[in-house]
Amino acid sequence: MDMQLTADEVAFRKEVRSFIRSALPTQIRDKVAAGGYGSRDEMIEWTRILHAKGWSVPHWPVQWGGTGWSPMQLAIFDDEIQLANAPQPLAFGVNMLGPVLYTFGNEAQKARFLPRIANLDDWWCQGFSEPGAGSDLASLKTSARLEGNAYIVNGQKTWTTLAQYAEWIFCLVRTDPESLQPGRKKQEGISFLLIDMKTKGITVRPIQTIDGGVEVNEVFFDDVRVPVENLVGQENRGWDYAKFLLGNERNGIARTGATKEKLRRIRQLAQNGYEGGPPRAHDRRFMEKLTAAEIELRALEITQWRVLARVAKNPKGKPDPASSILKIKGSQMQQCATELLLEMAGPYAMVRKSSASDAHNQPPVGPEWAAVTAPQYFNYRKVSIYGGSNEIQRNIIAKAILGF
Repeated sequence: MDMQLTADEVAFRKEVRSFIRSALPTQIRDKVAAGGYGSRDEMIEWTRILHAKGWSVPHWPVQWGGTGWSPMQLAIFDDEIQLANAPQPLAFGVNMLGPVLYTFGNEAQKARFLPRIANLDDWWCQGFSEPGAGSDLASLKTSARLEGNAYIVNGQKTWTTLAQYAEWIFCLVRTDPESLQPGRKKQEGISFLLIDMKTKGITVRPIQTIDGGVEVNEVFFDDVRVPVENLVGQENRGWDYAKFLLGNERNGIARTGATKEKLRRIRQLAQNGYEGGPPRAHDRRFMEKLTAAEIELRALEITQWRVLARVAKNPKGKPDPASSILKIKGSQMQQCATELLLEMAGPYAMVRKSSASDAHNQPPVGPEWAAVTAPQYFNYRKVSIYGGSNEIQRNIIAKAILGF
């Protein structure tokens, strides 16, 4: 494909950039630029700004609120969102569940849930991983027993991001317990359920992460009744829908725009000394590493364009296995950027107080930007794990692309 933007695409980029930078509330931009996340209310506010413009779910079919943009326009939009330090619409609804519903859901589910996802009227979370089923997700044991017109769900999910905010959770559950028996394929007994988080029997317990934040949770199900109409697609076909969802998730995990903005900021910071020290731009080895990262990121961006172009030609088919390449390299580049920022900060990246939970409330030792580099660095170790670990992605590439 042609890697040069057309005149129309250049004009489109200018339009998107102008709108985002004028419409994005300053407090949200500053928080994201400093390495933080928007609050629940700020996420809702920004999503509804995009929704009013018609841009909250640009990659969806037009009938459900999509824009009809080309793959290149979609890539440009994502790039500009990230370059502007704007939060992207909540991925669990927009990038994960939404495509599953408009591809495999029934008409009632589409009409009920898709408009509410687009306007963030419902906050969704993802119930996939379990204590004994992370990268080996097919080993999950959370059960759903059909009883009359409802499934009775029992079990536990873990690492459930932002479950403390969620009104709904989409879950993989085991509807055929015999599928765990020797000689059976574990994947054949899994179904995809939509569960109201207000249902009796659901407990959410927070997990504090290494950076002192609480963005992930354990979710427990104790005889939770889920109406049978909340089953997506066919019973015991949930693994097919999960693979479709994860393929879409991996396209977004690359986050080339966000990494591009981090590298731009690092280059800018390198030109200036701080706290009386010399500019890092004088450090030849550091600048070589930064330049190499910029070159690798450009190669990743081009690969992402190619994958998006192929997916657009077959929107209802299987996700392109090359999305696993995006996931691997994208996560590596995000980690590379946080490592370079940490190296740039040096000793000023030290935690400001011994208690991680209090660290964000203490004045920084050095420059303000340096104070969050260590928590960011440690937090970003996770990106090579979620969405399917990089080791699993290499297996997918070996099988689906290389034919091993």
